[in-house]
Amino acid sequence: MTTPAKPIGVLALQGAFREHRRALERLGAPTIEVRLPEDLERVAGLIMPGGESTTIGKLLIEWKLLEPLRRRALAGMPLWGTCAGAILMAQRITERGREMDQPRLDLLPMTAVRNAFGRQRESFEADLTIAGIEGSFHAVFIRAPFLEPFADSPMEVLTRVGEDAVFVRHKHLMATSFHPELTDDPRIHRFFLNLVARAEGR
Repeated sequence: MTTPAKPIGVLALQGAFREHRRALERLGAPTIEVRLPEDLERVAGLIMPGGESTTIGKLLIEWKLLEPLRRRALAGMPLWGTCAGAILMAQRITERGREMDQPRLDLLPMTAVRNAFGRQRESFEADLTIAGIEGSFHAVFIRAPFLEPFADSPMEVLTRVGEDAVFVRHKHLMATSFHPELTDDPRIHRFFLNLVARAEGR
């Protein structure tokens, strides 16, 4: 694994950002918490944590982060969304067949289906086989979405639960329905760090 030259940012408006930061620091990666537009200029890549997608979206607008973050991602900054963060990356968001009118980054050509596996009491864990990662990965799902690429989408589906995509990637953008930060397994954080290093040309 190559450590990025600049820090990795963790969006720290709401949700499990501390867990992501600890996971990165265990890998030796420098990190900063991102709350303001000027914080974005200091980072090589950004993780958007799980939490409540509507709340995080509103806070992105309130703190004037939504458009700067979108611009940086479109310009090539690696971005990883977990659960709520993944929802915010989608171009289309639904729940129970209903279109959701909520703030989003509108980056990935997919539909994020909120609470697709059920509410909090239907949270579960599963062992996944993930393309590009050796061995199985024990994943934690909490109010998790499906991530359904559009029919003509160029995105890679790296793993599924049954028929449903739960880890997708398009170039420097990736999204997971599950929470790698809630496990002691560093492989998906390492996967993202390698993505950042490639974007830096190293």
